[in-house]
Amino acid sequence: MSNNPLVNLSGLGQSIWLDNIDRQILLDGTLQNLIDNDRLAGLTSNPAIFEKAIAHGAAYSDAIAELKASGADTNTLYQQLILSDIGRAADLFRPVYDASEGRDGFVSIEVSPLLARDTEATLREARSLWQELARPNIMIKVPGTHEGIPAVRQLLVEGINVNVTLLFSVGRYMEAMSACMDAMEARQAGGLPIDHIASVASFFLSRIDVKVDQMLDDISGSSSPQADMAQEFRGRAAIASAGFAYRRFLEAMDTPRWKNLEAAGARPQRLLWASTSTKDPQYSDVKYVEALIASDTVNTLPMATLQAYRDHGDPQMRIKAAIESASSVMHSLADLDIDMGKVDQELEQEGIEKFVQPYESLLNTLASIGAPA
Repeated sequence: MSNNPLVNLSGLGQSIWLDNIDRQILLDGTLQNLIDNDRLAGLTSNPAIFEKAIAHGAAYSDAIAELKASGADTNTLYQQLILSDIGRAADLFRPVYDASEGRDGFVSIEVSPLLARDTEATLREARSLWQELARPNIMIKVPGTHEGIPAVRQLLVEGINVNVTLLFSVGRYMEAMSACMDAMEARQAGGLPIDHIASVASFFLSRIDVKVDQMLDDISGSSSPQADMAQEFRGRAAIASAGFAYRRFLEAMDTPRWKNLEAAGARPQRLLWASTSTKDPQYSDVKYVEALIASDTVNTLPMATLQAYRDHGDPQMRIKAAIESASSVMHSLADLDIDMGKVDQELEQEGIEKFVQPYESLLNTLASIGAPA
């Protein structure tokens, strides 16, 4: 066993991906070191990450100036910058992809958050990104909204790897899982191979606790007879939701439907734990890693969380506790009049908005560079 907790997670069947990208870590060897020394197995990105990297970093100045000088408009400028970074990252991870026979080594790029409610526009942009990047270890991130799920199915039918993102509820997750199986069956029916297509379902965690904890704090601060009970359940909603989701995954993997697909070479759509940085300083900085160690899962970590886990993580298979406590936690939240269905709906809409804002901010920043004062 290694003395590096990140390395030991892979021995428990969990892959660690990085939830971050910027040109500096691509150029200075940081990302390659993480792959070599921490067994980093993939990378995810989103509009907020690119906004932080491009608008607030110096590594892009020369590329922006060159593209501006060539007459690139703002949208072209944005696309060229992110495609360049994603392509470089995918090339660094290609040996991981090859060595794992297509299980890991993926780099995810998201369709525009402006398209989250538009199935056809999502399909057009996803196909364009896939064709532009032209690498087998790319994953296209598609929001798991009501409009996004049909796009997920169709893209997988076409052989495009998909990361279904912004999942907050078990119901939406099951829709994503069903869409993946539907797509594999459709390819089978058309005589197409299914052994090289990959998908993950990104289940967001810390945002659930942030919203539910606010509601629990309101109850705790009131004269309600349930005040003490509310305090007891702070920080438990996200892990419980994840426990339910993983139980559904295990159940699906034990069905005749999946067994038939598996026999034909299909790979499971793994659950990916996302939004894993702890927002509340009262909680451990590795809270959403320790509690959800499970086989056939991915955990995508921001750099600070990855470094924290390397420093003081304690890898042990703990998912069973999350599964076993999930039902009682959810019943208790219901007893406190917390409607998790409503919470999930609000989080989905807020999740879209949290990506739209930095996306639009970055486009405005790029448009202003070099413009007359």
